[in-house]
Amino acid sequence: MAGYATRVRADIARWREVGLIDPATADALTSDVAANERASLSFGSILAMMAALLFGAAILIFVAANWDAIPRLARVIALFALILAGYVGGAFLKTRDHAAIGEALWIIAAAAFGGSIALIGQMYHLSGDEASAVVTWCAGTALAAVALRSNPLTVAAVGIADAWLFLNEGEIYWHGRFPDFFIVAAIALFAISFWTRSQAARHLIILSIIFYLFMRTIDYDHDTLRIAVPLVIVSALLFAAAVFASGQIDKILQLGGRLSLHALIGFLTGLAMIQFELADDSRYNAGFAIASIVALVGIVAAIMLAGRESRGLRWLAYAGFAFELAIIYSVTLQSMLDTAGFFLAAAVLLGILALVIIRVERRMKAPAEKGAMA
Repeated sequence: MAGYATRVRADIARWREVGLIDPATADALTSDVAANERASLSFGSILAMMAALLFGAAILIFVAANWDAIPRLARVIALFALILAGYVGGAFLKTRDHAAIGEALWIIAAAAFGGSIALIGQMYHLSGDEASAVVTWCAGTALAAVALRSNPLTVAAVGIADAWLFLNEGEIYWHGRFPDFFIVAAIALFAISFWTRSQAARHLIILSIIFYLFMRTIDYDHDTLRIAVPLVIVSALLFAAAVFASGQIDKILQLGGRLSLHALIGFLTGLAMIQFELADDSRYNAGFAIASIVALVGIVAAIMLAGRESRGLRWLAYAGFAFELAIIYSVTLQSMLDTAGFFLAAAVLLGILALVIIRVERRMKAPAEKGAMA
């Protein structure tokens, strides 16, 4: 899919060709697009970040090898030298208009910091567990992101916080305590993302919170409805705010107009949790049917209210619709149909889904085509 800047350039060329704008205006618009285009998304920047991640992984693996042949003091000095060189060298390159390589060096320094925590703790037999070490790593990376005002370091800090959440999975079963500190960390990192201008970090944090709530219901079955119902309600309210007060909401959250997409993800996730919870009792109460109806109505409403502006939201809604067809079938019809009936029902359901998608896409394209002809 073409990027935003590419699409705008194509539109400017088309407007100029059909006479909607004069050549001077077209040149001015093209220059403005080029001036504000984010160079950080270039292919070279992506390769630099990938190289930094691989180099960081190499550091961590090298640390795990224990460095038996190297004296302890030399190991510590080498790691701290790598951290210092990464941060200072990255800052120097940033000032010399080499932003991608500078950010990559900062990622390497952050990885070296994590490796140094593991190495020093192992060498000097410091008390603590892996989860505590990851928290320290996350805090150090977040502090570096604030000091350097780094977008990629903020994203890295969020990723480390997510890793901490996964590491605590084993502790849940042994001690029965869910890592609620993750919410505190997520709020702090969300605030930091405004200072570092990291929209990507904000997107990742919202998705991580939704995943956190989902994991909480898995580990505590009795909390499913108590968590899922508020998630559905809050997501629906956020979606309404994103649709009817998009300008004000996006000015505050700065999500690039994608709050509706996140809200739909939260809405569908919450309803899926409710449906799974009520599926076993679907023969004895109407809870599953009501949840299914709410999901289908919500999907249709999402397409009609925000689908025209967001192709990603439409495809998410299509996926949610397909999931709803599958779960409704598996819960209410599977016991009444044999294998042949299953394939027949699947064919009918897929045909209905294809017809719905085709009709919706035509409706979404029609206003744009009329606008172009006007």
